[in-house]
Amino acid sequence: MKLKAVQLRKGNIILFNNDLYVLTDVTHITPGKGQAVVQTKMKHIQTGQNAEKRYRPDENVEKAELETRKMEYIYEDGDNFIFMDQETYEQIPINKDFLGDAVFYLLPNTVVDVNFYKEKPIGVELPLSVDLKVVETEPTLKTATVTSSYKPAVLETGLKVQIPPFIGEGEIVRIDTRDGKYLERVKTKE
Repeated sequence: MKLKAVQLRKGNIILFNNDLYVLTDVTHITPGKGQAVVQTKMKHIQTGQNAEKRYRPDENVEKAELETRKMEYIYEDGDNFIFMDQETYEQIPINKDFLGDAVFYLLPNTVVDVNFYKEKPIGVELPLSVDLKVVETEPTLKTATVTSSYKPAVLETGLKVQIPPFIGEGEIVRIDTRDGKYLERVKTKE
């Protein structure tokens, strides 16, 4: 599938030099003089090697034809995370290194979209936010209110984030999977 360079977005998977790359950064540059360009930074899907490329806004870019399947993360087995296809119940392992930072947002029973290219898994699309329990942080301050100051916390998946001072251990927080930032405290059902 062909896309104009101006349509590229972070997270798109494209064919570049006949290999699959995921776009890690896309910047539209419009200088005062000269022609506008689309500056891209990308990472090779298999090797993790970084590359950069500038495109003219009207230049065609080949977007990879992917098959997306709804899969449920069920458990961790050594260096692999095991996912189960929601339709066929087939289980596939995906290496922890391949998943990268996505491992910090995966809890058992989390349903995600797994992208396949020629029957091989090449990436996981996480939900926009996930709810995770705070397992380690400084004690809650009784006088704490909503302020701009934050404190470090470790969540149940090992993710380290900054949270407001009024949140304590055992509470559930909502985290943005795009940047790993705290969004809000989640009301627990009691």
